[in-house]
Amino acid sequence: MVIKKVNASTKEFEKAAAMPHRAKYLLRLYVTGMTPKSTRAIANVQKLCEKYLEGAYELKVIDIYQQPQLAKGEQIIATPTLIKQLPLPFRKLIGDMSDTEKFLVGIDLKTKKTEVRSQKTE
Repeated sequence: MVIKKVNASTKEFEKAAAMPHRAKYLLRLYVTGMTPKSTRAIANVQKLCEKYLEGAYELKVIDIYQQPQLAKGEQIIATPTLIKQLPLPFRKLIGDMSDTEKFLVGIDLKTKKTEVRSQKTE
């Protein structure tokens, strides 16, 4: 029986190793009840995850009214808040996630556009 568990774990590891370019994203979305802003954040995060992280993410939605101890443990001061636990580095994003660019930069799928100002030499 123990061998079956090891084999199952080995198969899962091999499956994950076969896709090294796709890290598994562990995300937690903290919301306050089913307010319009909360439902919009849930829908936006689900849509963005399906589009950009298809099959490579786990999303947990946590209502801080129902589980206030989790919000306290994560030091949530505003909602909705999305926490990217894995892959590292740890990140927190606040808002309804309607800004795709901010979401992608926030979870490290895209680098922030930097403006290079040209310096005039005189």
